[in-house]
Amino acid sequence: MGRMQRVEKYRPQTLDDLISHQDILTTIQKFISEDRLPHLLFYGPPGTGKTSTILACARQLYKNKEFNSMVLELNASDDRGIDVVRGPILSFASTRTIFKKGFKLVILDEADAMTQDAQNALRRVIEKFTENTRFCLICNYLSKIIPALQSRCTRFRFGPLSQDQMIPRLEYVIQQESIDVTPDGMKAIVTLSSGDMRRSLNILQSTSMAYGKVTEETVYTCTGHPLRSDIANILDWALNKDFTSAYKQILQLKTLKGLALHDILTEVHLLIHRVDFPPSIRMGLLIKLADIEYRLASGTNEKIQLSSMVATFQAVRDIVVSDA
Repeated sequence: MGRMQRVEKYRPQTLDDLISHQDILTTIQKFISEDRLPHLLFYGPPGTGKTSTILACARQLYKNKEFNSMVLELNASDDRGIDVVRGPILSFASTRTIFKKGFKLVILDEADAMTQDAQNALRRVIEKFTENTRFCLICNYLSKIIPALQSRCTRFRFGPLSQDQMIPRLEYVIQQESIDVTPDGMKAIVTLSSGDMRRSLNILQSTSMAYGKVTEETVYTCTGHPLRSDIANILDWALNKDFTSAYKQILQLKTLKGLALHDILTEVHLLIHRVDFPPSIRMGLLIKLADIEYRLASGTNEKIQLSSMVATFQAVRDIVVSDA
């Protein structure tokens, strides 16, 4: 393999290569075959195939020769302020396709990064040139697209991929690149990427490059994510040791493995649902952990928040013991 990133190397090229959202693909295929493609708005979390879908559509609509003259693709790294909407986008949309029938396609990736002014200007451009140009807006957050633009497009939501959809594709890449992956390593990749195909390929690539063999441990170590056994230990110490030694041991583990308290909290929170606490105590505990997470997000000191987390568990333990 050259230095090419696997994400780009294995990006689906045609609509048939895409592994998910069959209902959306069927609808778009129908639009294309009936020559009635509307303006499109794709939204949903990253790595779910939004950009791949529209690029595959564009490849199906235009031959290689005419691709560059018929398709304008801009993403957040291109300047897309109001001047660009009024300049390059406007001039691309307004020039007629002289010899070819059909329409041009403007793809605006990461459209939620565009300013309100640019979106408003775009609205006029879309209205004015509907005759010979189709627009496809792609974004992660629908709420950041102004309602006026939303109402001019046919919206499609791309949800996170299911594990059944991701595993065959990952297995294909593993086979093509002949990577050594254990079953628990595969499971760890799918769990950590939570429905984001791009992320799963990136984790696969970085782990296999760093460690050669992809196992549960190397995947978690490579992504800096706490292992399940680490989380079990943290919970065990927080509930069963005295405050000082619990705090010291957790801090030591955290420093040794370079774990972020935010990740520890996320995993501990999942584990709490499996520990047998009385309902009222579990509720109190979850509310307190949510507070700690909120404070972490506003950029507070991790050590103080860690001691707060340990204190929360110690207080819960004391209530359980006194109730018993």
